[in-house]
Amino acid sequence: MKERLIRLMRIINLIQSKPGILARELAERCETSERNIYRDIIALHAMNIPISNYGHSRGYAFISNFSMYPLDWTEQEALAFSMLPTVLDQIKSLLPEGFDSALEKVMGVHKKEKSKRVDILQHVTDIIQMGTPAYRDEEGGASFLYDIIKASLSQNTIRTVYYTQSRDEESERDIDPYYLVPRDHRFYLIGYCHSAGDIRTFRISRFRDVNLLDETFDRGEFNLKAYMKNTWSIERGREQIRFKVRFHASIARYVKEEELFVKPKLTPQKDGSLLFEVTVNHDREFMNWLNQYGPEAEILEPKAYRDVMRQKLDRWRALYE
Repeated sequence: MKERLIRLMRIINLIQSKPGILARELAERCETSERNIYRDIIALHAMNIPISNYGHSRGYAFISNFSMYPLDWTEQEALAFSMLPTVLDQIKSLLPEGFDSALEKVMGVHKKEKSKRVDILQHVTDIIQMGTPAYRDEEGGASFLYDIIKASLSQNTIRTVYYTQSRDEESERDIDPYYLVPRDHRFYLIGYCHSAGDIRTFRISRFRDVNLLDETFDRGEFNLKAYMKNTWSIERGREQIRFKVRFHASIARYVKEEELFVKPKLTPQKDGSLLFEVTVNHDREFMNWLNQYGPEAEILEPKAYRDVMRQKLDRWRALYE
């Protein structure tokens, strides 16, 4: 059994180093029969190793970008592999010469790659500049961006202390961090909240503490695009509001350059103005965006929102009278 395990690893390395290698050559290099090689290939297929068989004349190669290097191990897999010497200690004398040094090299590669990934992740988070809430001192609050990205990549659940602004209270939560989403100069985390038993959106600046747990998670069939459908920025609702807005010709070209998360229908008008149509599931963020254009943007539909805008303008005017 141990001999076959070593041979399977050697076959993988040989196919990786020489795509198209023939069964005959694999047999020669592994000092076995071609019949055993064919059986080994079937076993590797059963282990979901994506090896394509181009036939006797074209040999074997990996499908897509599969590679055994760098070692894409989970922490559990790395721990299991590192325990091999202890498990095999009783039959150590039966292992082929060079097994110990080969294991050391494999573990060395894993540790080197792990260290490199940590360095890259730290560098990336260092160059991402995040704002500071107005009430907080510049040095008064840590950014947990690094920990959250690390947990998301390794698919580890995080235990957090989170401040909920609407209730003005802090609570401890376990969260599966699915995706980080940048919106309006800040970062949000979308993930499964174990306390709520549902997908929730969290603002990164409201985390008070973050710790990675050993518990791992699977995103399953969660689809971020479907989850955020018709969401203007980050605030999700259950309505389907169809806005129709006319933008003045003087700003039409600027509106066309807006980088939006919801795709609108844009119809240029003969007078140079722009008809802007979009469906959103919540009105507040869209209305705030529209306000920046002032009188250069006119809401045509729904009529109720023309009344909302008129009432807001009346309140503004009253402030300055």
